[in-house]
Amino acid sequence: MLDNVDPFIGTAATDLPRARGLAGTWWWPKPQVGNTHPGATSPLGMVSACAYSGAYPTGYGLYTKNTEGVPEEMFGQVQASGFTHFQQSGTGAIRKYYNYVRVTPMVQPLDVLGEAWGLRDEVAEAGYYAATLDTGVRCELTVGAKVAVHRYTFPAHRSARVVIDLSCGGLGIEHGRTVPLRAQVENMGRGRVQGTVVMEGVPLSVHVDVDAPGWRQMLWYDRRLIEGGTRLDFDSIRHTNLRPFGMLFMGPVSAGQTVEVRLGFSLRGCEQARENLEAECGVGRESFDVVRARTRVRWGDHLDRVRVEGGTKSRRTVFTTALYHSLIKPCVADDESPFWPTPGPYAFDVCTMWDIYKTQLPLLSAIVPDKAAGLLESLIRVCEEEGNFPIGYRMARGADRFFRQGSALAHTALADAHALGWTQFDWNWALVHMADDLRRMYGEDFFEHGVVHPISHTLDLAYAHHCTAKVARALNDRRLADDLENRSRLWPNAFDLATGLLRDSEFYEGGKWNYSFRLLHDMAARIALAGGDEAFIDKLDRFFGYGAEPVKQPGLRPRLAEMAAGYALNRFEGLNNEPDMEVPWAYHYAGRPDRTAEVVHSALTWQFGTGPGGLPGNDDSGGLSSWYVWASLGLFPIAGQSMFLVNAPAFERAVLKAGGNEFVIETSGHRETPISVDGIEREPAAQYVQSATLNGVPLHATHLSAADVHRGGVLHLRLGPEPSGWGRGHRPPSLSDPPATSREKS
Repeated sequence: MLDNVDPFIGTAATDLPRARGLAGTWWWPKPQVGNTHPGATSPLGMVSACAYSGAYPTGYGLYTKNTEGVPEEMFGQVQASGFTHFQQSGTGAIRKYYNYVRVTPMVQPLDVLGEAWGLRDEVAEAGYYAATLDTGVRCELTVGAKVAVHRYTFPAHRSARVVIDLSCGGLGIEHGRTVPLRAQVENMGRGRVQGTVVMEGVPLSVHVDVDAPGWRQMLWYDRRLIEGGTRLDFDSIRHTNLRPFGMLFMGPVSAGQTVEVRLGFSLRGCEQARENLEAECGVGRESFDVVRARTRVRWGDHLDRVRVEGGTKSRRTVFTTALYHSLIKPCVADDESPFWPTPGPYAFDVCTMWDIYKTQLPLLSAIVPDKAAGLLESLIRVCEEEGNFPIGYRMARGADRFFRQGSALAHTALADAHALGWTQFDWNWALVHMADDLRRMYGEDFFEHGVVHPISHTLDLAYAHHCTAKVARALNDRRLADDLENRSRLWPNAFDLATGLLRDSEFYEGGKWNYSFRLLHDMAARIALAGGDEAFIDKLDRFFGYGAEPVKQPGLRPRLAEMAAGYALNRFEGLNNEPDMEVPWAYHYAGRPDRTAEVVHSALTWQFGTGPGGLPGNDDSGGLSSWYVWASLGLFPIAGQSMFLVNAPAFERAVLKAGGNEFVIETSGHRETPISVDGIEREPAAQYVQSATLNGVPLHATHLSAADVHRGGVLHLRLGPEPSGWGRGHRPPSLSDPPATSREKS
């Protein structure tokens, strides 16, 4: 699995063959670029390291800020002014851009620091990145959980340099720069320096150990060396008085000589940064190969938790890279919170819950439950400290909540964790925060009026009340559970009974069609509100473009009229955006899992590929890649309901290590199908589930409980080329279903 990872997927503008069939009718409103980076990462680790050009949004690459259509280039070539740490992965306009502690190997004077040089011979693997600067310096990067190690191989030069710029942060776009508020740098001699910069209200400390015997080391300010200086202190820095500053190592090199730079990071001071460095790198010894090997082993272990068999080489590459992208963020750093002093996990780069709660959090809960628990524990602490469960949370002072995206989304993951029997939490205390959070932000209007605009928040809040009610009932707080459940039944207030769609409102990226088919906790009543199965299916068919003509995607700098015409299609956004990514499975609730099979098959065939342009839109911290993983396995998690929907998988056999147990998805009658980059001229026909068994027992329903998956077992799916009657009469559960009899439960 590890050798199939290609970190370059998603780093460039979308470059996929023109979609045919159903997928050709879907319209993409958001930027056609994955916004990923190829830098060195560790699974859910604190640190990343990558070449820095200042481009949007990760600091790597070519592009300026973009919100729709084909991204515009800032540069004519891939270039770098050095190598920075802490990058986002696949996000868009997140406002906090990181790229701290720039390290630049130079054979030029310090005066040219900040100049960018072209990159060639780039190599990227899980946990490793390398490239050669046009100056002739070969640059290699690797990271551990809390450290980064750089190795530079120089050409012969009488005065080579390694320059560390602590003032660097952000991007080279308008309003993209991050300015430190305060800073201190200390030259400790013997190849060691350390410093702290307060960025976005967070003290980021670094302890640096440079293996360059015989070289001089000096502090510098405003590109001028400070001979004999041992310390720099800045008590108040503003945009108007900021000058670059940092540390420099300088000396002669022979051709092929290497210099290793080891950096330990902490959010709790230089002493802890030193301890982190020594824990992973030892003291004063070369450690690049050791750290790289350990991180590779870590990646191998994590990627091995979802194994697939069969499929074309391209499909395996796309799948494994999707799994890799799903495991980069959020960052979970034990004992690193700068805001509370007690031990325990500190999670940041939750970018954002709106992007990840449907797909990525259930994936993390399955394959890395310890890290998922750490994330949830950290979110509870954020709520405790700051008063809200965050929608987005950065390495920054204050929860960057992105509150317009959604409301009370963390409740889904907490409800699922409780249903799985996780005992790491004080659930009574968690329930207090879950219930209190429902009354904050838009929640107060929902409490008072039973409806809130943007109207999608009405659905969010009703669903969160349902999730919280389940936890309250399990904890025997019946009064609270009854009250919450009653409010969870207010979701119809969001709908226009005349159309069966959401009421007119403002919407965050998308329109009412994109939000109207959300998988609610009472889909039976939702379908009845639309006029029954046939009316609901007719609307879904229109939404997915059945029988529609192919559409043209937005190009470079799309005009307002072009975008308005696209939105007016009221069409599925084709995995280019988040609001409707779960909607293909809405057919399950209307007894048409065959339609789900067709839509998902089209997406897997045409919307993902190999190479830098292989993603249809922003990967959004792994939310999109997690969708691909689940869809390829033939499962889809219903976040907050502790349930999976079943569909035809893309691989003949797969093994999911969920909760420490192996859940096997095996097939008979499976037919290998290529993806678009394999050169197909027309869409291969979808396959459909004909019958299913779970651990040898016939499975007539199209869903499984999360407990079934997490306890391990074997799901066998018999596939065929034509739709069947499987699942048509056994709908996934809904809140308004009559209580099951003991016979039905068994």
